[in-house]
Amino acid sequence: MPLTPLDIHNKEFSRKLRGYDEDDVNEFLDQVIKDYEALIRENKELQNHANALQDKLDHFANLEETLSKTIIVAQEAADEVKNNAKKEAQLIVKEAEKNADRIVNDALAKSRKIALEVEELKKQSSIYRARFRTLVEAQMELLNQDGWDALEREEVKEVKELY
Repeated sequence: MPLTPLDIHNKEFSRKLRGYDEDDVNEFLDQVIKDYEALIRENKELQNHANALQDKLDHFANLEETLSKTIIVAQEAADEVKNNAKKEAQLIVKEAEKNADRIVNDALAKSRKIALEVEELKKQSSIYRARFRTLVEAQMELLNQDGWDALEREEVKEVKELY
């Protein structure tokens, strides 16, 4: 067990003939007590300082660990957000491609339908023109017949007879 300043102060030496000078020994012991007390104080201060530094070190170690965990969690969250965004983008692209295909297919179907309608109208127009041409030709034949001249002469004759 280490000595305390009080142990040094209370130490009694046995007396012998022709021993050391008691005043010199007491003076020396007083000096040892002062130095020893100073060393003890300094040691306590150093221990307190070391404890404070250890507390700070522990605090910073905890802070470092917390920051590391936070960074890992943030990185994982960022990766998850990034992956989710990629998946969502892929879904949007697929949906857009589906819609584009549907729109193109609808447009092609309408185009085919319109093309069929145009062909049908061309056929009907051709038939109409042929029928109209036939009708006009028949009417022209009627107009070119000799019977009209005779009919006109008779009408003129009847008109003259009336006056």
